[in-house]
This record gives sequence, C-alpha cells and structure tokens, in this order.
Amino acid sequence: SEKEMHRDSRREDLESAIFNLREIDNYDEYERSMLISQMSFEKSFGLSSVFIESTLMENGGVPESANPSTLIKEAIHVISCGYEEKTEWGKEIGWIYGSVTEDILTGFKMHCRGWRSIYCMPIRPAFKGSAPINLSDRLHQVLRWALGSVEIFLSRHCPLWYGYGGGRLKWLQRLSYINTIVYPFTSLPLIAYCCLPAICLLTGKFIIPTLSNAATIWFLGLFISIIVTSVLELRWSGIGIEDWWRNEQFWVIGGVSAHLFAVFQGILKMIAGLDTNFTVTAKATDDTEFGELYVFKWTTVLIPPTSILVLNLVGVVAGFSDALNSGYESWGPLFGKVFFAMWVIMHLYPFLKGLMGRQNRTPTIVVLWSVLLASVFSLLWVKIDPFIGSSETTTTNSCANFDC
Repeated sequence: SEKEMHRDSRREDLESAIFNLREIDNYDEYERSMLISQMSFEKSFGLSSVFIESTLMENGGVPESANPSTLIKEAIHVISCGYEEKTEWGKEIGWIYGSVTEDILTGFKMHCRGWRSIYCMPIRPAFKGSAPINLSDRLHQVLRWALGSVEIFLSRHCPLWYGYGGGRLKWLQRLSYINTIVYPFTSLPLIAYCCLPAICLLTGKFIIPTLSNAATIWFLGLFISIIVTSVLELRWSGIGIEDWWRNEQFWVIGGVSAHLFAVFQGILKMIAGLDTNFTVTAKATDDTEFGELYVFKWTTVLIPPTSILVLNLVGVVAGFSDALNSGYESWGPLFGKVFFAMWVIMHLYPFLKGLMGRQNRTPTIVVLWSVLLASVFSLLWVKIDPFIGSSETTTTNSCANFDC
C-alpha cells in the first residue's frame, strides 16, 4: 500500500547520517532503534558515515560502496580540527587527552575494556628516539612524567577505584598501574631517609636502635629479598651492574627533586586549579652529540638535592670533628653514621658531578640557597634536639638548679 511504500522510503532514508529529530515521534520501534543506534555511533565516532561503517567491519578496511572521490572528502572531513568536537574522541575512544602522561591513561582504559597486551622485543628495534643528556632538561622531563602520574592518582581514573565494574582488568595489571601512579609519593620518605644520616652526625644520635633477634631476622630477610629481586631484574632485562647502579643513583636524584615537586604541583593543581605550562624537552641530536652535556640551566628543581648534599657533607665534617674532640671511644659509632651519610652522597654523586660540570659553572644562587637551607635546618634540629625526651630535659634542669 501507499502507507507501506512511504514507510520503506523512510527506512531507506535512515541509512544516511542526516535525521530530522523533530519527526522521531512519528517513527515506529524499528526506525527509532536504527535512529538511536546511528546517533550513538555519531556521538562516539563523529559525523562521517563512511568512517562509522569502517569501524563496524570485522577487520577494518573501506566500505565497498565508497568511491575514491567520496573517500577523499571523508578523509578531509575526518582529519579536520573540529571533527572531534562533541564526540567521545579523546575521552572514551582513541588516544585519551587531558593528561601529561596520556600513554598511561590510554593503556589503562584499553585494558579496562578487555584489550590484551603482548611483550614484543624484536632483535631490530621497532622505535628509536633521543633523550635529553643535560641534567636540567632530564629532571624537567622526569618532573613532567611524575606530574602526570600524580594527576591520574588524583583523578577519577585512578586504578585504585576505577574499572571494577567490567571486571576485565586483572589484579596484577591493576597492581602494576597502581605502582605507575604512586611512585612520585615515595619522594616524601626518601627525603627523610636522605636527611637522617646528617642529622645523626650533627646531633650525636643514631637512627638505628638496638635490634632484637626477631627484628634482626626481619631486617635481614627484607634486605636479602631486595638483593634477590635486583638480581632477577638484572637477568631478566639483560643489563649490567653498572647500568643498574646508574639507574639507582638517578632514582634517588629524581626522587628528591623532580618527584617531590610533582607531588606538590599536582596537589596545588587539584586544590587551587593552578595549571603548569611545560615546554618540549630539548633532545640531543647527532650533529651536536654530547654538546649540551655540561650546559647548566638554572631551575628550582636543583635546590633540594643540592641542600641534601651540603647537609650530609657538613654532617660528615661535624662528625669527624666531634670524634676528634671526644676520644677513641666515639670512633666506633662514628663509622656507622658516616657509612649512611656516604651512602647518600654516593647516590647523589652524579648530581654533584653534573652541577660542577666541566667548567664549574654552577649558579651562585643554587649554592647560596642550598647552604642557607642546610644551615637553617641543621641549627634548628640541634636547637630542638627531638631525640631528648621530656623526662631527660626535666632531670637536666633539676640538676642545674640544685647543683647535682
């Protein structure tokens, strides 16, 4: 009948991407389902019917009905700057935007949807890239990565609570992603551990109390497990001990500088909405290989590690001076304190070497700020002396008053 022919013609019109939303009330259930489906695809993938059709094909490709002229027009339309507006591109589909570390966020959301990864390490490198060899540029690159991890941790996409509904993300994958976003926060205890050896040398106290047998067993077990884990990582990755030691050194350098700044910047960005503008990190090229190795650039990221270096060096000098004045009985405990301080200095030695460089061009402001912070911290700690309890202080005052 005429009514059925009219309905068939309207169904053919539904095959196109143009709809009159005001006529949706006149459509039957089949027409509405097709319209809603088409609108859903357009909201997700954009207003290119050819592109939407290609996404529905099993192995991708180009629809057979598309001719070359149509493909060129559709390609120009898809690559235009405004194509992604009011779609899910960059939010739920494709490369996820809005994060400094968009690669982590994109991979995490893909794994939450059920995608699987394979470990591919061909003999011939699939990709090659250049990295900054300058100290300041390298620390700024690490700062950018760490800030991206902090942003993900403070967002709704945090692996601690995101992606439980589908149940497609495995627990080991979730644990791996959690480790990827929480590592900048290790800078807080790392700062404390790097300052404690110098504090012990300046105050005459020791950070390690007398351990019981059970505590000693636990300590040795933890220490041995760390060594075994490091050996397994060395064998699995195929790197040498020297490369592993360099990685450990830079982990400490980046932890007390770039990671610390990333934590505070990420928290300020979340609370106060302060945005941080990053510039593209300068990379070394073949024409100027190692040309910028000793070029020093001033940055506030250098102040914390420099202060820690100065603090530990002052602590070592103060420890030996106190031992010379106290006699031979104080040399035994001194070596334990100096060992921990030298362990910190050994980890920060490449940073010290990078500061000095080939021509000793360390900015004066870095040295002044670092010496000032280290001196103020040392004087305050010696003045407060938190290792002395209240009872000991009371006894000392009583003895002073009654001539004990």
